[in-house]
Amino acid sequence: MNTPFKPPMTDGVSPSCVHLPSLTAQPAFATHCTTILDFLIQKFPQISSEVWINRILAQKVYQDSGELVNMHSAYVPNSKIYYYRELAHEEHIPFEAQILFQNDHLLVVDKPHFLPVTPTGRFVQQSLLVRLKQQLNCEDITPIHRLDRETAGVMLFSLQPQTRHFYQTLFQDRKVTKQYQAIAAFRDDLIFPVDYQSHMVKGQPFFTMQEIEGPANSFTRIELLDVTHDLGQSLARYQLYPLSGKQHQLRVHMAALGIPILNDPFYPTVQLKADNDYSAPLQLLAQRIGFIDPITQQPVEYASQQNLIL
Repeated sequence: MNTPFKPPMTDGVSPSCVHLPSLTAQPAFATHCTTILDFLIQKFPQISSEVWINRILAQKVYQDSGELVNMHSAYVPNSKIYYYRELAHEEHIPFEAQILFQNDHLLVVDKPHFLPVTPTGRFVQQSLLVRLKQQLNCEDITPIHRLDRETAGVMLFSLQPQTRHFYQTLFQDRKVTKQYQAIAAFRDDLIFPVDYQSHMVKGQPFFTMQEIEGPANSFTRIELLDVTHDLGQSLARYQLYPLSGKQHQLRVHMAALGIPILNDPFYPTVQLKADNDYSAPLQLLAQRIGFIDPITQQPVEYASQQNLIL
């Protein structure tokens, strides 16, 4: 049995795959696409034709047969092509992650603020995943859960495709204990601990979340650790326990309580900053994570070496 072709990882970047649909399923391609280059230009209008031409000339686009795509390669319905994501210019992010634990199956990393976990938008080489693939020379590294670019702390990766689902299932079944720490405003009218819940959905802008009426699908326990009063401002350190895993859950819940996390650029209102503005990191830290390891069946706990200073 032949192994399906897939181009190798290059400089820590695994190839992206795109399917060429049948012409009956998407007849628009039948009119406008006779070559793979035609398809790529139409499929990705946000990427200039010059970029695709340069990638093809640089031999960075492959057919699933293993052949390189050239300027005249014919469009083949129901086939696949592979290409490497790259950016003309990418700002270096001057913060490094620390490896906390590694065995044959699991990699635990202490992620800094500002570093995205996976390649997305403006970041490819400057993502934690690509950096780790380069450092460990391992293409099979895959994140097991999410952590925002703005958030620092403990992040788990799978190293083995054969055992990845065991760890992913822990998160799906809520068998993972997660503890976060945050610094935010203090309200003396709130009685802690607070058990907060709401119904969260995608918001506007598209990269935010919002709360709407409906059955709760996000749950957080919030504990007050200590309070400081300085120059007329009251800030507090909180311990946060997300009992569900919605995107931006802790940030949304804290803002909804009137105590938004310090330096949050999205909640309660979006305040976009330059990518290279590192002056005010979000004061949210994924501090600790624990579970029964599905391979060893032993309880494990991993803790960040970072701290938030109140």
